[in-house]
Parts: sequence; structure tokens; C-alpha cells
Amino acid sequence: MRVEVVAVGTELLLGQIVDTNSSHIGEELAASGIDCHFHTKVGDNLERIVLALRSALARSDAVIACGGLGPTQDDITREAIATVMNVPLRRDEVVLEAIRALFERRGRTMSESNARQADVPEGATVIPQALGTAPGLICPVGRKVVYAVPGVPFELAEMLQRAVLPDLRARAGEPAVIASRTLRTWGHTESRLAEVLAPFMESLDARAAAGEGAVPTLAFLASGVEGIKVRATVKAADAEAGRAALDATEAAVREILGRTVFGVDDETMEAAVGRLLGGAGRTLGVAESLTGGLVASRIVSVPGASDWFRGGVVAYASDVKRNVLGVADGPVVSSEAAAEMAGRAREVLGADVGLATTGVAGPAEQEGRLVGTVFVGLALPGEAPEAVEMHLPGDRERIRQYATISALDALRQRLLDELG
Repeated sequence: MRVEVVAVGTELLLGQIVDTNSSHIGEELAASGIDCHFHTKVGDNLERIVLALRSALARSDAVIACGGLGPTQDDITREAIATVMNVPLRRDEVVLEAIRALFERRGRTMSESNARQADVPEGATVIPQALGTAPGLICPVGRKVVYAVPGVPFELAEMLQRAVLPDLRARAGEPAVIASRTLRTWGHTESRLAEVLAPFMESLDARAAAGEGAVPTLAFLASGVEGIKVRATVKAADAEAGRAALDATEAAVREILGRTVFGVDDETMEAAVGRLLGGAGRTLGVAESLTGGLVASRIVSVPGASDWFRGGVVAYASDVKRNVLGVADGPVVSSEAAAEMAGRAREVLGADVGLATTGVAGPAEQEGRLVGTVFVGLALPGEAPEAVEMHLPGDRERIRQYATISALDALRQRLLDELG
């Protein structure tokens, strides 16, 4: 069973509204084990909506059209579906009375325009509204089907669960689930990840070609300053089989990528660092220059960070580095300055571990250092402070963001070296 989503509304094309409905439908279809290969957006134009629906039906078994079921002149999804079905619209008196009764319960008089919401393509089944005025529709088109649901997100979500998904599952016959798991990585480019994982991905393709069931596929999702995500997706008979397949795939990918993987699904780099610090009973203090508080901001976004984060010092000006953190005279964009900042952050903030950033975000060179040069200072218990030099790409903002996650990753790697 392949399902396609057609989102209707000119406001979607103009960027006035973000299409969260298609994302929600896609997620729910996947959870039900139903394939969805295409999402389409189309404006409030009868000919183009008809074209979008016919194109979707040509390559899919079912279509979910969301939006365009309101009472105004530009709400023409019903008319478009009737055209695709080659049938007239009939006014359903039962639906009309239900809409009128809803207005009466709210102490209001129904506008005549709302009567349009009771127009139903001949041969279609009405999905009664539970929350609003626009009923949904189940519309057979030969051996295929078009579902029409309201564009109001909470109305759509309720109708999807109550009527559309159960009908789709019944049509699909054999039950299945589609499950995904995302491994977050930092340190490799997308092309390098693809190169390293190529043999494993080829083995997955061979297993699928041989007819083995529940074989995951891998895809790469570039996330900018959040690294490259490796997403494993599998279609299985049930949730347990899907979870087992994903567990095996995750283990294999981790074996190949090693410590490049820092988290799973929604786990951020700062959460991974916090898990290591909290597990070892250690606290952290940070000193920031070019990142200007970004490191501390990301850290405090982690629930429970107060258990292991002492605080931060934003020492942006050179004299603040010297007067507040005691950095010695000399270049402040250097490994020596970064190490001193980390050590002093540990002392001043009463932390077990110190982390520091200094560098050149641009737009011009500083102290003879090129834009993108960053030094990360690390100070661990019982060890002399040290520093790592990095050269990061991008404009000023991207360099600052890359420096933030790179500093956190440098600390993560160092903690893994020490704590195992």
C-alpha cells in the first residue's frame, strides 16, 4: 500500500504557513507500516488540484488531501475530487444539519457559505466532524481512494486517527510497522561517512535482494552545525521485529564509525557530554571568547544540567581574559591562552573540568590568525590544561556554531579517553 499526501493551499506555496500537516501524516503512516513516497503542495486552483490528485493516483494506491474543505470560495478540494471521480456534488442534508446544530450549540447562526461544507461527491463516504465544521471524505476512484481531511492541524490529527488510518490499514491487509532510528555523528563529512559505510550498505542491499525480511536501509541527513545523521529505517511485521533489526544495524554502524557517533535520535552533543560528566560525578565550568556564551547556552538546555554544570564566563575582550581569568600577556588567540582559560575557568567556577574557546570568527584576521582558526582549551582533574587547534569553515555565525559543538565534542572525546 503506497499513500501520497497532497496539501492544498496557496498560503503553503507562499511560505505564509509551514506545512506541518504533511509531516504529521507521514509520521503516522510510517508508524502504521504504510509507505509514503511523495508529498505534494498545490495552490487553490481547481485545474492544478485536479492535476495533483490525478498524478498522485497514477503512482500511489491512496491519496490523503489535506486542506481546502472550508466554507469560502477558495476552498475547492471537494470540487476537485468530484472532477477526478467524474461525479457531481450532492448536498448531504444530514451533514448540513450537523453543521447548523454545531453553530447553534455555540450560540451562533450558520452562514450560508457554510452549507458548501455539506457538499459531497456522489459515491463518497462522509467522515463526520468531531471538532469543527468541515467533514472529511472517503472517495473511491476505481480501485484506489482519495481521503479529504481538514487543514486545521488538530482536526486533521483527530480525523486521521479515528477514520483514515483504520481504513487504510484495512485496505492494506497485511499489518506492518515502519520504524526508524537516527545515529548522530560529528567529525566526518557526508561523503566520508558514505564511503566508510558503503560496504555495509551493500551488504544490506544484498540481503534485501535475496528476499530477507526486515532489512533496514540507511540514509544520510546533513544537519549543519548538528553534524551528519545516519538514519536506519526498516519495515517489519511488528514493533519487536523492527526494534531487533534496528538494534543490530545500530551495533554494526557503531562498530564501523566508533566514537564518531555521539547520540541516538534526539540526543544532542551537550546531552552526551552531560551524561559522561554526570556518570563520573564531575562538574564543568566554561570560559568563552568567540562563542560568546553559546556553549553555556547549549549546556543549560539539557534537563538536569544543574547537577553537573557550574557556570560560564564570557571573556570576550582581551583585558577581560587577563583581569578576570588571569590569562598571561601575549596573544589571546593561541593554544596557550585557550589552555589558561580552561584552567582558570575550572578554578574560578569551582569545577572539576574546565572548557574554553578562543579564536577568530571574522570578518578579518586577528593576531595573524586566519578566519576560522579556533583553539579549544581542556582542563581535567589532576592534569595540566591543554588545547586543541581547529580550522573551521563558513561565515562568522557558522564558525561560532561549529566552534561550539566542536568544543563540546573535544571534551566528549577527552572524557572518553579518560573514563572509557
